[in-house]
Amino acid sequence: MANRVLIVDDEEHIVELLKFNLEASGYRVSYAYDGLDGFLKAKEEKPNIILLDLMLPTLDGIEVCKKIREQKDIKNIPIIMLTAKNVEADKIMGLDSGADDYITKPFSVKEVIARVKAVLRRYDFKEEEIVDVDGHLKIDLSNYEVFKDDKKIELTLKEFEILKLLISNRGRVLSRNLLLDQIWGYEYFGETRTVDVHIRHLRKKIESDDKNHAYIETVRGVGYKFK
Repeated sequence: MANRVLIVDDEEHIVELLKFNLEASGYRVSYAYDGLDGFLKAKEEKPNIILLDLMLPTLDGIEVCKKIREQKDIKNIPIIMLTAKNVEADKIMGLDSGADDYITKPFSVKEVIARVKAVLRRYDFKEEEIVDVDGHLKIDLSNYEVFKDDKKIELTLKEFEILKLLISNRGRVLSRNLLLDQIWGYEYFGETRTVDVHIRHLRKKIESDDKNHAYIETVRGVGYKFK
């Protein structure tokens, strides 16, 4: 069955452009022109991925993203934020709200499709393994769930993928550029701040001490490793 993409954007020509090209690539596409309708369609249709504009009527993209992440049945749907603002603060705000990625307008349709494919390739629940790190931290790979002292921790898809990659390379230093390439799946224009933002949020969720990190260690000038 074809993957379903929900486009939420108030610019009709962008919606039509994306819809035409995504359908030509084999995706099923639905769309909404405002934030509230987009949120309601996400609840109803439960798409495989959402392309979400930042500037929207009724509810802006940040609000929609936050509301989706609060819903138990749709909180794990990957979200790519579309924004006309090429400002770092807006990108960071989008990531902080729970978006997995962002694309700045004007964009290449081929780039959008490549990023959609990259996210969906990683959105794979076939594995059936539970990794017990130290008796306190456990990772359920089949359900993309993490438990700390048997209490479930809510992670975004990107946070989970970073944690999984670091654990699978325990003791090895992974550079920020390597993490960008492995997790995002394409050249991310050297914006390693994206990795730092996700690591910071991941640490807040899995670490007991914000100053003395038991799991994720920073290797200054290089990247990160899982102890």
